[in-house]
Order: sequence, then structure tokens, then C-alpha cells
Amino acid sequence: MENLKINMTFECLTWRQPIISRVITKCIETTLAAEHITVPCEINVMVTDDKGIHAVNLASRQIDAPTDVLSFPMFELEPGNAPEEWDEYLDPATDMCPLGDMCISLERAIAQAKEYGHSVKREVGYLTIHSMLHLLGYDHLDEGPMKRQMRAREEAIAGMIPGMERK
Repeated sequence: MENLKINMTFECLTWRQPIISRVITKCIETTLAAEHITVPCEINVMVTDDKGIHAVNLASRQIDAPTDVLSFPMFELEPGNAPEEWDEYLDPATDMCPLGDMCISLERAIAQAKEYGHSVKREVGYLTIHSMLHLLGYDHLDEGPMKRQMRAREEAIAGMIPGMERK
């Protein structure tokens, strides 16, 4: 996708890094396309382990535990309803929209892939799509309509990427 800048850092060494990078990039591109986001975007992605995400979770949310993915949206957007005019969201220095940051625990993704019986690529992809939707305004604070809306979008977007669909 043109006009997309992904700043990806790996805090954990892994032979999977090139594969994980491609999966994350593909899932970000597909989510932006599915949500009709055409403005140039910048996204920061940190891939870490449970210890790293635990530290981020504690510092940012005061939750003293690891998790699978954390999302830090830059803006409060309306889910499924991208702004018609993006000018107020653009960074004047880059002319890009800084959507926000995501932090993924590769260690947790590997464990969950095994638990759910699918590939690590699928789990990392799903976590990326989940985080991207948070950056675009989706949330799941309740167990009702908001969660159902977000889960439906996650599955629809995952289904657009070969190997990401639920089996």
C-alpha cells in the first residue's frame, strides 16, 4: 500500500522475524483497505515477549500481567465510519496520519496458536487485525453489540487474507 509507514521493532530475537513482519504488514494493509482508509498512515508496531508486554501493560494501564496485544490509538475515531476529511488528523511534519501504536507478545501468540490449534502466522495476524481495529475506533468494553461488531470485522478482514481465515 502506498503512503503507509510501519515502524516495526522486534524486542525479542526470533528466526520468524521476516515472516512475522510480512504477516503484520499484510494484515495492516488489508485492515486499512477493508475500512476504506485511504489517507497516508503511520503505525508503530513493537513485537516483544511476555516480559516486555507485561512492562508496557503495567506502565500504561497499571495492570500487573502480560497480555497478547495492546493498542494505543492516537485519535478517538468512530468505528466503521472513517472521517471524510482527514486534515485535522495529519502530522504537519509528515503529512501522514499517526494512527497509533500496537504491542504484540510473540511469546503469547505462539502459546495461543498452540492452544487454539492454528498457526503462529494466523494468531499474529489476528492480533494485528484486532489491534488495527482498536486504532480505528473499534472497542469491546462490553460483552454486547460493540464486541460483536468488532469480532465480526476481525473475522471478515481475516477472511480476506489467505491462511488467516478461521478453520
